[in-house]
Amino acid sequence: MLQFVLTSPLDPQKGLQSQIQERLVAAILAGGLPLHEPLPASRILARTLDVSRNTITLVYERLAEDGYLKAVNRRGYFVNDRYLREQLNVPVDEHAGRALLRSDEPVDFARRLRRPLVEQANIVKPANWREFPYPFVYGQLSPDKISLSRWRDCVRLAGTVRHSHDWMGDLIDNDDPILIEQITRRMLPQRGFRADPGSILVTVGAQNALFLIAMLLCGPGTRVAIEEPGYVDARNMFLALGATLEPHPVDANGMRISEALAGADLVYVTPGHQSPTNVTMSVERRLSLVAAAERHDFLIVEDDYEHELNFVGAQRASLKSFDRSGRVLHVGSLSKPLFPGLRLGFIVAAPALIRELRALRRLMYRHPSALDQRAMALFLAEGHYDAHIRRQRKELAARWGLMLREIDRQLPGCDVTMTTGGSGLWLTLPRGVRAQDLQQRAAQLGVLIEAGDVHYLSENRPGNRIRMGYGAIAQDRIAPGIALLAKALGRLVDDVGKQA
Repeated sequence: MLQFVLTSPLDPQKGLQSQIQERLVAAILAGGLPLHEPLPASRILARTLDVSRNTITLVYERLAEDGYLKAVNRRGYFVNDRYLREQLNVPVDEHAGRALLRSDEPVDFARRLRRPLVEQANIVKPANWREFPYPFVYGQLSPDKISLSRWRDCVRLAGTVRHSHDWMGDLIDNDDPILIEQITRRMLPQRGFRADPGSILVTVGAQNALFLIAMLLCGPGTRVAIEEPGYVDARNMFLALGATLEPHPVDANGMRISEALAGADLVYVTPGHQSPTNVTMSVERRLSLVAAAERHDFLIVEDDYEHELNFVGAQRASLKSFDRSGRVLHVGSLSKPLFPGLRLGFIVAAPALIRELRALRRLMYRHPSALDQRAMALFLAEGHYDAHIRRQRKELAARWGLMLREIDRQLPGCDVTMTTGGSGLWLTLPRGVRAQDLQQRAAQLGVLIEAGDVHYLSENRPGNRIRMGYGAIAQDRIAPGIALLAKALGRLVDDVGKQA
């Protein structure tokens, strides 16, 4: 095991000290280091690994502080055998097992499940999507090195004495007041409305916000109107809680508003950039939907993701800005346009609902990471978020325009649903071509796209829709990627022609 530490090359892109420390800890826990022999002297190990002696000294000192090693005067560092015994040698009652009957029958968990969730239809993306040369995947973004550097600065600042006392303790069910202030001052006015702190709840991402709302308001018999096609995960949440779903068609102006909404308890919409088509709901329909909610006594869940990513025309006011009776629950994301893996979002709703949602959240996880909240608050307060959005909007607008031009040039048989922004495009393939077949053929050529079938609830769904994301693909990869997609599509069109 020590041989692995000594001979395996270190990654120069990662911290040398942390790599060496991780390897030594792994060797100690695996019993790969002798207990009664000193570790190599810092000078020798440093020369062997081609690092500074100071690096090895710091590693040894840190491992001694953590209890893995012990320093023996004039002899060096040894594995701390007492620590290992305390940590790894858990006492076992050998007689206890004899009293238990052995059963070869596996536990039937399936019969205990109220609803098997693994059977739900989900969007599937390869875990190794970054390894594909042409990843037209949706929901991922190219790394922004400037924002990453600024985020590190804010995390460090949050860790200073000035800020750390605010987040080191348990916040119970409260949120970071500085983050709430930044949301009210910076985020909400851009959406066309304002709110008091008592109307805001921070969540672990927008999807968690939707789940909290669904748990609070949905159950067996609850009628939920959704968009068709629509956001798969929201649909699955409502179904998991026993709700009855009523799909309503989407066109170029968003979800169609009609008297068919009468009788719904809840209406879930994505008006800013509809999922998955990315169309924007017209102002007329927004007003009509809010009026229908008042007329028919239902609530509206407004999922306002990618609100910031408009490239054409003025930003449209959110549904919440037209709400005069408290029927709209507004869901936003702080992390999706920044770092999707950060998972921070928020809900804006009537104070009475926020109190209930806060009580429900407390039963789940009390509050999102207080450190992440403070870092995000500082990131917003120092203007880094707005600067990031400006850079991202500029970059995505360039990719959006290039995507439209290349699709028009290389995929003449495909129809693109026109959008005003976002990070994806919705395409209709030539008649007879199955999106799933194209997805498989394209992947073989290194091109990742998303078949659109999964976004439909109805059995009578079109099979020739695809979504192409451009948030994670480099601009110089777009044209050659679409060329390969055109090649795969051409072969499928030929196959369809032969079968006709």
